[in-house]
Amino acid sequence: MWISGPARRVPAAGRPASLRPGFFLERGMRVGLFGGSFNPAHEGHAHVAETAMQRLRLNKVIWLVSPQNPLKNAAESASLESRLASARAQAKGPGMIVTEVERRLGSHYTIDVLRILKARYPGVRFVWLMGADNLNSLHGWRGWVNIMREMPVAVIARPGTELKSRFSPAARRFDFARLSSSEAPTLADRTPPAWVYLRAPLNFASSTALRARLRPAGLKSPR
Repeated sequence: MWISGPARRVPAAGRPASLRPGFFLERGMRVGLFGGSFNPAHEGHAHVAETAMQRLRLNKVIWLVSPQNPLKNAAESASLESRLASARAQAKGPGMIVTEVERRLGSHYTIDVLRILKARYPGVRFVWLMGADNLNSLHGWRGWVNIMREMPVAVIARPGTELKSRFSPAARRFDFARLSSSEAPTLADRTPPAWVYLRAPLNFASSTALRARLRPAGLKSPR
């Protein structure tokens, strides 16, 4: 979903209408879009999704499981089916939806996915969700400035990232658009750029640590 480089134009206008994402959304719904590799999904991901659901007063959170993050080592990525299964195991509750819609779109670029889903579901109030670790690297994503301008963004605190994320290029560039945490319930109704940083009790689970535990003894990560 993430790759550096110049922004592209939105896909052809007829494409969103033909998309069959596999889920139904009604006008007026407040919906969080939570993208990632989920390699594997863990309690930290669930913490981000559940915190956003509660603090932003969302109707649904859609977990967008990426076929392959171009900025990460493909040799360390589990199969898409395995990562979808791990996301489904963590995405508990009737408001959580897990999907591989990026594979259906044939795009790995966040900006394309956001624009297509907005066109496919007019009247839905989308919010892009990310952990604070992703805010630190957002400036390396393709069209990152357009992502911030496309829909409101919620950043959820992750262990060891707060100081760095406060001074990240994205945070500094869009400091003027940051809301206070008390304004979080109104985020979905805001005109972008608008974003909020949500502090919550931290969950220290990580995909890197989980992969290390599951790796056979003596086997090093590919370089």
